[in-house]
Amino acid sequence: MSTPISSIRNLGPAMEDACARAGIACAEDLRALGTDGAYAKLLNSGHKPHFIAYYVLEMALQGRPWNDCRGEEKARLRARFDTLKAAHTPKSNVMDAFLDEMGVIPANREAHSL
Repeated sequence: MSTPISSIRNLGPAMEDACARAGIACAEDLRALGTDGAYAKLLNSGHKPHFIAYYVLEMALQGRPWNDCRGEEKARLRARFDTLKAAHTPKSNVMDAFLDEMGVIPANREAHSL
């Protein structure tokens, strides 16, 4: 029997719906994928990248409060998120893709402007 994703602390119906659209059917599947694998699937399914959603998912899978992420741990998570975002979201336009390929702008330019 499968366990609903919303049974995991900090994850509610919205995350459960997003996971379902990404092909992640239950809490067991989510845990097996881990944060990065699950978030990659979410991004590939069209989920808009959002750092807070990413680290809430990480904290949830660790059984920790959603706002328990701070300091160096949060910085490491941000780097992982930026890497996933760059790898699993389409470039906003052809020019950005070209400039990124040439090394003129970073792949995750939005993250640097926050």
